[in-house]
Amino acid sequence: MVLTLHNIIIMKQGRLPFHGAMVHLLFKSGISANVLIIGDTGAGKSETLEALRIIGDDCISELRIIADDMGSLALSKHHKQILGYGTEIGAFVRLDDLQKGYAFGQIDRTIIMSPQKVNARVVLPVTTLDEVLHGYPADIILYANNYEEVDEDHPLMDTFSSCQEALHVFREGTTLAKGTTTATGLVHSYFANIFGPPQYREVHEHLAEQTFRAAFKYGLYVGQLRTRLGISGYEMKGPQEAAKALFELISERKTG
Repeated sequence: MVLTLHNIIIMKQGRLPFHGAMVHLLFKSGISANVLIIGDTGAGKSETLEALRIIGDDCISELRIIADDMGSLALSKHHKQILGYGTEIGAFVRLDDLQKGYAFGQIDRTIIMSPQKVNARVVLPVTTLDEVLHGYPADIILYANNYEEVDEDHPLMDTFSSCQEALHVFREGTTLAKGTTTATGLVHSYFANIFGPPQYREVHEHLAEQTFRAAFKYGLYVGQLRTRLGISGYEMKGPQEAAKALFELISERKTG
């Protein structure tokens, strides 16, 4: 309820809410990137970023969490940027996604909800209020595609050729649900975000059009990342290979 109300207020203030994870990456070489991965629950957002942290351990000097699950985008009038903001200093994660006993080991700073039920959740602090409210300029905006196989026509990562193509994919909000929530199978949710956008769709449409047009105008990388998290056998390998593709993209964009 709180996040839904937050998103409604944000939209009325002219900012576009998103359901996704956003991080600031600083490499030891000096290059940096602010990456936003949008997608529904189980799309592979956090898994890909965690895999990126692991494979880039020797190259990444800092990984700051801007938004763990929900945030918003605002247009900067003077610097031609799209600024990303978070909503919470905590991570709202599935209890089953953590190592056994981890949440209980952090019991003094953890909120555990309904541990006996399916899709039990835990809240852990992962960032600070300063980082959440700072406003980092986005460099890369990706849709987490967890349902398509990778082949010659469907690479691990590809860019959208136009604003309208990007908007179509984000509007469809397609995800292969595997029972981590009450949904199963191929499902659709408007912009992968049921917390406000569907209730205020007309307002959201205007903001989405405005934001994505600016993203293409300002030269941001807007595309989709095939995490394959929903495909059997790719629960680990999918996000790992997606993370490698993301790592290569960041390196090429900053050094090319």
